[in-house]
Amino acid sequence: MARHALRYDTPPAAPPPTPIAFPDLRGEWRIGREALRLALSAPAFALSPRGRGETVVLFPGWQAPEASMAPLRLLLRRRGYDARHWGLGVNRGDVEGYLETLVPEISGLAADVGAPIALVGWSLGGVIARELARECPAAVSCVATFGTPVLGGPSYSAAARAYGDAECARIAEETRRRAAERPIRAPIAAVFTRLDSIVSWPACIDRDSPAVTHFEVQSTHLSMGIDPTVWQLVLEHLGRHATP
Repeated sequence: MARHALRYDTPPAAPPPTPIAFPDLRGEWRIGREALRLALSAPAFALSPRGRGETVVLFPGWQAPEASMAPLRLLLRRRGYDARHWGLGVNRGDVEGYLETLVPEISGLAADVGAPIALVGWSLGGVIARELARECPAAVSCVATFGTPVLGGPSYSAAARAYGDAECARIAEETRRRAAERPIRAPIAAVFTRLDSIVSWPACIDRDSPAVTHFEVQSTHLSMGIDPTVWQLVLEHLGRHATP
């Protein structure tokens, strides 16, 4: 397992998630520290499992462009994966609308390559990845998420005000119903951090999916995208579950 991470084979104990009215971004900016760790981690990545051409699709977080996933995509391609952006540009948060487009696209892509697809998502991008695994299970081999809320939709995140109370409540109920009626069967690596100021970390704990493993890291929400520990966890998860 990657260094600097705690693994939980059963969901860790957590208090109830709390709303985030005004995120404290001062503690989020640890980009310099993670960039230095990333530079020092090159030898470790060279020893990580190599892909055999498996297709991986990456999903950015709320209001984030595809370019936010470009560093991880580059690593995955260098490690032998056919890593691709989701193809829809900036993630504006319309999960249900995106699923109407992406369910047939992911199903078609899996048919074209002749194997299920691995999905990797950051924050709200992880919500989309999870719902794709729920909607088209035969087309998805595994899912890796980091900083992704699985409880309450946007209710316990900095995006709550943008959605509004009524929409947050509707999405939270729909999320609860879908999890109860159709748990995700694909193997999931759910990475979270207690230093998260964007998503209330207890909302990232998945108690419904039967094949989920949680990993706790020491980065922040915004620095997860270049945290070498997160990258190593993604590589290890893909190495175990991605289908060539």
